[in-house]
Formats: sequence, structure tokens, C-alpha cells
Amino acid sequence: MEESLKYQFLELIIRLFCGIIFVFQGFDKLFVVKVKGVVQLFQNNARQKKVPEFLQYSMAYYTSSIEFFGGILLILGLFKNTVLVLLGFDVIMVAVAFSVLEPVWDMRHVFPRLLIVSVLLVMPEEWSRFTLDYFLIK
Repeated sequence: MEESLKYQFLELIIRLFCGIIFVFQGFDKLFVVKVKGVVQLFQNNARQKKVPEFLQYSMAYYTSSIEFFGGILLILGLFKNTVLVLLGFDVIMVAVAFSVLEPVWDMRHVFPRLLIVSVLLVMPEEWSRFTLDYFLIK
């Protein structure tokens, strides 16, 4: 197999993996637990820390929506770099929220997402051949 094709498949595999993780996370928050349920999970702790309710709901809507729709776009490879930046902000917002609510928290779910998003952002564009962006721009 040609070397550049290996890198293109590597990018595809990592991007699909990342997209799937975010889609299912966002789906659960939007359609199963729902945004209100997400806020309720942290509401008592957030009240103790004086986090305004509008901020709790705003962050829950943003993170839920960008994870679900961003994950779909990432799987398709549509607006890939923009979506990766938005997902990067999502991961940062989650880290800030968890840190405010509980200074020492379990990063096992957040840190891998940060690494995957970071790796995808620094991969050369020529590796992104199996994307809708590539086929629409070409």
C-alpha cells in the first residue's frame, strides 16, 4: 500500500472514531437524558458554587448540540477544521465546568477527546482525502 494512502486511511479512522464518540455523547444528552437532565445532574453542586442557571443551560445546550451535530459533520468530513475547533472549545468548556464544580475530577473521558481532536487538527490537509470537503472543493 502506498505510504500516502496509509496516512489517508489513518486520518479517516481517527476522524470516524472521534465523530462516533461525539455523536453518541451528544445524542444521549439531547435525546435520552435531555439538556434539562444534564443540568439537573450538576445543579446542586452548581448552585453551591453560585453558577447562574442561564449559564448552566447555555453550556449544556452548546456542548450537547456541538457534540451531536459536530460529530455527524466530522464523520462526513464536512467543515472538518471548523468542527474540530468547535469541538476543541467544547472540551475546554467541559474541563472548565468540571473544574469549577469539583477541582479534582476524573479526566478519563475528557482527556482522550482532547488528544484526538488535537491530533486531527495538526494532521496535514493532504491526509484528509476521504472527506466531503475534499470532494466538494476538488
